[in-house]
Amino acid sequence: MSFNYKAVIRILGFISVIIGASMAFSLFVALIYGEMETAIAFLKSMIITLSAGGLTLFFVRTDSMVLKIRDGYLIAALCWFIASAFGALPYMLSGVITSYADAYFESVSGFTTTGATVVGDLSALPKAIQFWRSFSHWLGAMGILILAISLLPALGISGMRLARAEAPGPAIEKMSTRISDSARKLYTIYISLTLIEVVLLMLGGLNLFDALIHTFGSIGSGGISNYSDGISHFNSFYVEFIVIFFSVAASVNFVQYNHLLQRKWKEFFKDEELRVFLTILVGSFILIALNLWATGTYGPVLSARKAAFQATAFMTTSGYSIGDYTIWPSFSQTILFCLMLIGGCSASTAGSMKVLRVMILFKLIVRGMYKRLHPNAVVPVKIGSRIISAETVSMVSSFAILYFTIFVFSSLIVSLDNNDLLTTISAVAGSLSNTGLGMGLLGPDGNFAVFSVPTRLYLSVLMIAGRLELFAIILLLTPSFWKAR
Repeated sequence: MSFNYKAVIRILGFISVIIGASMAFSLFVALIYGEMETAIAFLKSMIITLSAGGLTLFFVRTDSMVLKIRDGYLIAALCWFIASAFGALPYMLSGVITSYADAYFESVSGFTTTGATVVGDLSALPKAIQFWRSFSHWLGAMGILILAISLLPALGISGMRLARAEAPGPAIEKMSTRISDSARKLYTIYISLTLIEVVLLMLGGLNLFDALIHTFGSIGSGGISNYSDGISHFNSFYVEFIVIFFSVAASVNFVQYNHLLQRKWKEFFKDEELRVFLTILVGSFILIALNLWATGTYGPVLSARKAAFQATAFMTTSGYSIGDYTIWPSFSQTILFCLMLIGGCSASTAGSMKVLRVMILFKLIVRGMYKRLHPNAVVPVKIGSRIISAETVSMVSSFAILYFTIFVFSSLIVSLDNNDLLTTISAVAGSLSNTGLGMGLLGPDGNFAVFSVPTRLYLSVLMIAGRLELFAIILLLTPSFWKAR
């Protein structure tokens, strides 16, 4: 089975056009704020990106746009590298970041919704660059490919193969019989949540620009702010509550919102993954708040406020902070680290392992213990009333093993930079989970500039691998993937 290389190249060209066109919004922001040098940088970036994509579509023609599953995985992996490569141009051409490696890291961090940065003073950046950093979150959160899938029928391409390879939206096919219609439904819900949050933040006193930046950061689970002190800059419980609410909303399986639109209230509230997600989040918030209060770190009200916000930021992988959580007791920091590894619900904008996988693994452990006592018993793994197939259970187990294998191996690689252990493992966890937050030197006041260029490039690959939930990247490294059959 050989690749349909021409179809692959045409789709990548199409994605390049999408990235180039999306830069127009940042160009508009630059013109509004009179940032002419930055505007020229975005104009040049648009010309380069649109030309590359347009020329590809013009010169690369094929009679067959039929995609195999391997084509889908190849496109899914390459599109993030290509989007990030072109997305790095505004940082370079504007002079904000002089090293292309750093610009690429910043771009990858944006599109993968990680929110890690090498920039010290974020507030000193031009408005248009601040907007591009945040807007790239919004584009990448739902998946660049999911956006493309809604438009691909115009090229005569079915999006099913791409949807199966694009892991952030694994349940998309459940929303409609046509995959492109499902993609459009997803983006309708996504845009609606975005607009609602923008309005609510503006009602809280934020101007339109700040409201957009922090909406993209929370809905897109990226956590990027245009202020170095992040959400703390506003010192507003109302703003914190809105950010918490929509970070959680974006971490819910988007298929559940389709149930709400169809007035299937039972399906929404009976969803076991949603209930477990909220239980873990609320339980963690209570434990952290009690720990902060009991140790005298803060008073009872401030303990609850900071615990609620930070627990949400870590579990939804939005990556915002409202203070220095690195001074918190070890118990609270450990809970935050565990939340970062769990992540949000499946088919959401959140990253990491996802609650559904954790649930299946836990039920496997329980089943294993039960079968010790009853070896002949047939005990299926169930989520709600639905029996999980043996194939799905096997895939989840394989994912968990792969996830922690990569985590350990990557920790060894990153440790070569000779930073402390906490900084090292949290950098890997923050990149792989697309959270962007870390411990040690990567606390709220730190950034990833503490690592060498080769390490930052390696972490960039981890971000993309985490966004694609590992398999698409790992498959590209296997010789059998490239062999024609």
